[in-house]
Amino acid sequence: MNLELEKINGYSVLTVQDERIDAHNSGELKEYLLQMIEGGESRIIVRLGNVRFIDSSGLGALLSGNKGVIAKSGKLALTNIQKQVLSMFELTRLNRVFEIYADLDEAFNNEV
Repeated sequence: MNLELEKINGYSVLTVQDERIDAHNSGELKEYLLQMIEGGESRIIVRLGNVRFIDSSGLGALLSGNKGVIAKSGKLALTNIQKQVLSMFELTRLNRVFEIYADLDEAFNNEV
């Protein structure tokens, strides 16, 4: 999985470069998120602008990261979600679980 990590305004911003998060690569995303959290990261923003497809294993990887960061009293937010991917979050009602923002500016303004 192609991931890019940046520190912006005190946040760890993880950009998923892949177009798909599915059973083939979701394990890598989950592991990466959990390593970030174990390494002390507690304010994480995952940018999904390049992702055009996500399946249940991809949603599960993000949920694991969310659960892990909440256990450390932190927050995980999602940004730049394409319409077809957002529909998966809405269908599974995970849009009620995750803080979802249009872009980084909106996330920063809401102090994720």
